[in-house]
Amino acid sequence: MGRPSISAMLLCSMLIATPMVHCIAQGPKAVEDWFQNLSHKKEKVTKLHFYFHDNVSGKNPTAVQVAKANTTFTSPTFFGLVNVIDDPLTVGPEPDSTIVGRAQGFYGLDRLEQLGLIMTLNFVFTTGKYKGSTLSVLGQNQVLETYRKLPIVGGSGVFRLARGIATAKTNLFNLTTGDAVAEYHVIVIHY
Repeated sequence: MGRPSISAMLLCSMLIATPMVHCIAQGPKAVEDWFQNLSHKKEKVTKLHFYFHDNVSGKNPTAVQVAKANTTFTSPTFFGLVNVIDDPLTVGPEPDSTIVGRAQGFYGLDRLEQLGLIMTLNFVFTTGKYKGSTLSVLGQNQVLETYRKLPIVGGSGVFRLARGIATAKTNLFNLTTGDAVAEYHVIVIHY
């Protein structure tokens, strides 16, 4: 018996990696049908609570630098630094807490005079009734404020047409490593 072809291995890994969203058809026709029946659907409000672990240090960082300006490290706000993330979302603030999803995307330090981030990411849920669903975040994170409000601008799976607010509060910031844990309270309207 010979080795499987690369295309066969890719097909198998795509089938295995494709997330299954609980009882929601994903094909173009199913999405079209869902939209046609939208006027009969009732909006729901969902509240979520989790911790976002941004790990820039150690052997297995979940946030890595992908770009910087020539002046980034002479700027008091690290202006121009861009990190790509695949950060764990957990039930509690502890590093070994149960993972409920991932924050995947990027953030950049985008202010000259005050420390702040522009964040473009998805909360990708990997367990429970929201497994395979996402919420999309796009907004300013003024990290020195106690509470930061970030807009939820969309979603997929059970969160189709989502809109809402994610409120972040820093739980831990390690000045030596740069690692951080933020507590998130999310309120989202969806169908």
